[in-house]
Amino acid sequence: MISTMCRWLVSRTAVRRSGLVVAMLAVTLGGIWLGLVLAGHTETNVGPFRAELQITPSVHGDTDVQIPPLGALRLDSHDGPAHLSVRLGSLDQGRTRALVADPNGIARASESAVTDVETGLTRLMLQTAGATVLAAMLLAALVFRRMSRVAWAGGLALVTVVAGLAAAAGTFRPRSIEEPRYEGLLAYAPAVVGDAQRIANRYDEYRDQLQKLVQNVGRLYTTVNGLPSFEPHPGTIRVLHVSDLHLNPAAWSVIKTVVDQFDIDVVVDTGDVTDWGTEQEGAFYVSSIASLDVPYVFIRGNHDSGLIAAAVARAPNAIVLENQVRTVQGITLAGIGDPRFTPDKETSPAGSGESEQTAAEVVGAGSRLASTVRDAGQRVDVALVHDPRTAGPLAGQVPIVLAGHTHRREVHDLTVPGAPPTDPKSLLMIEGSTGGAGLRGLEPADPLPLALSVLYFNDQRTLEAYDDISVGGTGKAEVNLSRHLVNQPVEPKSEPTPSATPTPSG
Repeated sequence: MISTMCRWLVSRTAVRRSGLVVAMLAVTLGGIWLGLVLAGHTETNVGPFRAELQITPSVHGDTDVQIPPLGALRLDSHDGPAHLSVRLGSLDQGRTRALVADPNGIARASESAVTDVETGLTRLMLQTAGATVLAAMLLAALVFRRMSRVAWAGGLALVTVVAGLAAAAGTFRPRSIEEPRYEGLLAYAPAVVGDAQRIANRYDEYRDQLQKLVQNVGRLYTTVNGLPSFEPHPGTIRVLHVSDLHLNPAAWSVIKTVVDQFDIDVVVDTGDVTDWGTEQEGAFYVSSIASLDVPYVFIRGNHDSGLIAAAVARAPNAIVLENQVRTVQGITLAGIGDPRFTPDKETSPAGSGESEQTAAEVVGAGSRLASTVRDAGQRVDVALVHDPRTAGPLAGQVPIVLAGHTHRREVHDLTVPGAPPTDPKSLLMIEGSTGGAGLRGLEPADPLPLALSVLYFNDQRTLEAYDDISVGGTGKAEVNLSRHLVNQPVEPKSEPTPSATPTPSG
């Protein structure tokens, strides 16, 4: 009888101890989970970005880098039990401007990015360990109300968290950064970016030439004054046509120099000021419009989202046209944005890899603008479209149609199909890329030049002449200028392949 009772007491004690261990583990794990939820994240600066780092429990581990709204990178960086998320948030305008303005800023940002992430990650691990231990102890105090068990819960939490972080660090694979999985729009990144290191090297070369480029553009004013074939009258309206800046920071310096030297009255931009159409691009790059002291008339390109149009409209000197007519500085303009939005950087030739429905939408935008012009009740001097195909329905409706999109400068007559040769014509002026097509312009062996044009309208708002300006691409500091008079029928022409010329020519 006594032996049976002893065995029962021992068994009951073992059950109680087992229950206590299970309860202790449950409280500890609950405290760890609570600590991760409340404090398993932190923010840090990574270059110009404000990044959020977060640790969550996971069987597989790994790391994901989220870049909203473009998508994410998935890295097989380590095994469980902790998953790391890095979310790049807003751009800090002050740090971004300082980065671009500093000749060595990009290099320093690249070097410090790893250190920034390591510093943030170290802070996150220490913060997570402390928070989970504290949460486990508080939870144990509420459940057990005994200091010894509170201490045990805190110790178990610390051991568990440190062991988990050590396991993740011990299985870290540095080469995983070279083999990311792309999601969202970033899935296009490998094909779009190409050899990133080669582009970066060429951009360093290009950046070294920027000062020379701007100085040479300034000298164009002397060249223009020396041309005897045309002299603008006092009432002349000077319009600067730019297009397809594609985020090239050098474009703004060139535009501002031309605005100042050529006494520009209004700048017109026929679209693709950005590449992806994101809010960050609008906050940083598009904000440079406000630095120009003249009106800036803009239409969306196929790379410009509604967010970009809104960001442009916020500039005090900007006017965004969407199937509208406006008179600016004495010249009446009509404009419509591109009906497409293709942030994957595709700028294929007209009709290539494009559905019939999309092609019809591009032409249909021109028909809608032509209807707006007819209903305007006033003479429209210039129409703005992005894709040259949109210009077709405007033939005979307006004397001048400005376009971009192809990254190649062309000028030719637009005529109404089947109309007699004596009927009114329109002049289609397609601008090259004022941004040298952005980073893509650094890939070819013979880079795209920065192209822009100055149009001279007399007091009757008739185009009398225009100057084509080309600023050399990567590693080239030449600037070319050619003047064209519009007092006779225009022969179709296209811009020849750019060649190196050391001095301005007219």
